[in-house]
Amino acid sequence: MTTAAGAHPDLEGWTHIYAGKVRDLYVPQDASAGAPGDVVLVVASDRISAYDYVLPSTIPDKGKILTALSLWWFEQLADIVPNHVVSLDVPEQVTGRAIICRQLRMYPIECVARGYITGSAMTEYKAASFVCGVALPPGLVESQKLPEPIFTPAAKAAVGEHDENITFEQTAERVGDGVAGRLRELTLAVYARAARIAAERGLLLADTKLEFGASALPGEADIVLGDEVLTPDSSRFWGAADYRPGRAQLRQAVRARLAGLGRGRLGPARRRPATPAAGRRHPAHPGPLRRGVRAAHRHRLRRLTGHGPATGRAAGRGLATRP
Repeated sequence: MTTAAGAHPDLEGWTHIYAGKVRDLYVPQDASAGAPGDVVLVVASDRISAYDYVLPSTIPDKGKILTALSLWWFEQLADIVPNHVVSLDVPEQVTGRAIICRQLRMYPIECVARGYITGSAMTEYKAASFVCGVALPPGLVESQKLPEPIFTPAAKAAVGEHDENITFEQTAERVGDGVAGRLRELTLAVYARAARIAAERGLLLADTKLEFGASALPGEADIVLGDEVLTPDSSRFWGAADYRPGRAQLRQAVRARLAGLGRGRLGPARRRPATPAAGRRHPAHPGPLRRGVRAAHRHRLRRLTGHGPATGRAAGRGLATRP
C-alpha cells in the first residue's frame, strides 16, 4: 500500500471497481464476502492528494491513521446522523485501513462548514464580501472567527478538477429544497459537535468537508454520512495556543511545498492529475517531509482520540454493525 501511488491490492473475495484520489473501492465477488450490491469495501491508501492532484509520493500509515480517525468521529456523531459503516471484518491485507460500508447514492455536493475565514473563502470574501452567497460583515481578517458557522457547499468535480463553490440555492437546484435544507442542517450540527470536542483538546476546527448519501434499502435513513470524516485530508485543525487572527495559520506541509514550487491551485499544472498519463507531474516529496507529515497525523490522532492507528480496529468496535 505504500509503494507506487496508484497501486491497489488484490483482495480475495473482492473486485476492485474504482480508484479515487486516496481511496479504493471494492465490491463482493460473491455472497460469502457480503451482500452483493449492498456493501462496498472502502480502502484508505497512503496516497497524497493536494490541490486536487494525486501525487507520486505516499505517506506511510496515512490510510490507517485516517481510518482510525474516521471511525472515532463516526462514534462521536452517531446520535446526530447515521453513518455508512457496516463492519470492520475486512481482509487481513487491509486491516486497519479498510471499512465495509453500506453502498450509498452519494449527493453531488461537498458539504463544507466554516467557523473561521481562510482559504478559498477568504479569497471569495475579499472579492465580494460574500462566501457561497452568504453575506459576511465587513472588515474580517485572515483566519478570523466568524460570527457563527456558515454552510458553504461546493459542486463535486472529477479527479484532477477543482470543486466549484456554489450557493445554497444552487445546491437546492441539484438535490431539491428538502434535501438541501437537511444537508445544511446536518453539516452545521456535525461542525458544532466536532468544534466543541476539538476545543476540549486544545484545537480549533477552522472548517470541514463532509459527504452524504442516500441508501436504497427500505427502512434506512434518507441521509447518511459517508466517505471520511474530520480527518487532516478533509478538515483544518489549528492549535488553539498558536492561533493568531490576521495571519495565515500553519498550512499542510505538502501544500506549502507545492505552493513554493509554483504548483498550487493556480500553478501551471492545474487540473492535471499527477499520473504518468497526464504528462507533467508534481514532484515527489523528500523522506523527511513525508515522515514529518506522518508524525503530525499520528499526533493529531492521539490528541483527539487518545490512541494510535494500531488500535483503530478496536476503536471501531463500538460502532453498530449492521446486518
